[in-house]
This record gives sequence, structure tokens and C-alpha cells, in this order.
Amino acid sequence: MKQAPDIRFVGIEPSEALEAAAREKIAKLEQFCPQIMACHVVIDLPHRHRGQGRQFAVRLDLTLPGRELAVTRVEHADVYVALRDAFDDMRRQLEDTMRRMQEFAPPPAAGETEGTP
Repeated sequence: MKQAPDIRFVGIEPSEALEAAAREKIAKLEQFCPQIMACHVVIDLPHRHRGQGRQFAVRLDLTLPGRELAVTRVEHADVYVALRDAFDDMRRQLEDTMRRMQEFAPPPAAGETEGTP
């Protein structure tokens, strides 16, 4: 990744354990897709009215060469579950994007075979 991951906390105190969990999930995405240029994670505890309960929200943005992917809002009462679900959604988006990129990749030039330099 060209830029250091940006992890922000909004409405809650920063947590080293939660930041470490986010960094671990970012590292797994990087292993899966090394072309990731930047990653922004926002962990939010928005103000709610009384009857709605406390729901943590996670937003996730990834920048790839020529593309930006986003998981706009995953909510759950457990912040770690919200984080896991957001990264699971992002991994599915990455898989789809990588599959589309391979489908539209130009064929090898004449005389070249795949796998040989």
C-alpha cells in the first residue's frame, strides 16, 4: 500500500485493540489484492434516539489504480462484528473487481505465452 492506512474513530474513544483488529483485516486484504493504494476506515458511534439502541457504524474506502471501492455503512451493536462485516463486504467487492479486471485484460501479444517472461 502506498499510503499508510487511515483509521478514524468518531463518537467513541480510540481503541488500540480495535485499531489493531482493523489493521489486521487491512493486511489480509493487501495479501489478497496487492494493488491497494490507500485504505480509509471510519468507526463511528452516531447519536441515536432512545428507542433505537446503540449501533456502531463502519465505513470503508479502498483506492485501487483507476478505481475506488466503498462499503458505505455497516451497523451492529458489537463494533467488532460491524468491522468484520464491513471487511467481508469489501473482500467480495475486491473479488468481483479483480475478476472483471482479468476478464477485460488484453490478451498476450503474439509470440508470448502466459507464465513465461
